[in-house]
Amino acid sequence: MSTTQESRDSGSIGQELAVRQDHYCFGCGRENPHGLKLTFFANDSGEVWTDWYPVRENEGFTGMAHGGVISTVLDEVMGWAIHHQNIWAVTGKLSVSFRKPVVIGEPTRATARITEEHGRKLKLTADLRRISDGQLLAEAESVFIKVPQQRAEEWQARYFDPKASPQI
Repeated sequence: MSTTQESRDSGSIGQELAVRQDHYCFGCGRENPHGLKLTFFANDSGEVWTDWYPVRENEGFTGMAHGGVISTVLDEVMGWAIHHQNIWAVTGKLSVSFRKPVVIGEPTRATARITEEHGRKLKLTADLRRISDGQLLAEAESVFIKVPQQRAEEWQARYFDPKASPQI
């Protein structure tokens, strides 16, 4: 299944990442009834994004998304930005700055990019913006650590769908 989507803030066209649907990951799995079920897209500059619609089940204070869920969305989009470069890695450090409330029911877009790579360490940044006006709501910096080759091969087989259309 190939899906393209126009980026509302940059005008670029993106290709849906070929993430398998049959797993329980809280961020991207479709089998977790409590999960976010995020779908990811990439553009030719290497950025990856996902649109996230905060629902009441994501609530912290009344009417606002919980900071832990916001952090999860940012962490997840950074993880898939790494995979888009054919690298498998895990979060080693995550720092999130919350700039404005994320309102339940207001569509948002999280975008991530790799900024540095040093041996097994990758540095990334991500931001979460309100789709309607591009307002910055939260931003993150992270360090991811590449996993050993055997683990990368296992995860490639488990989470990447080779039957889906190829990535950019």
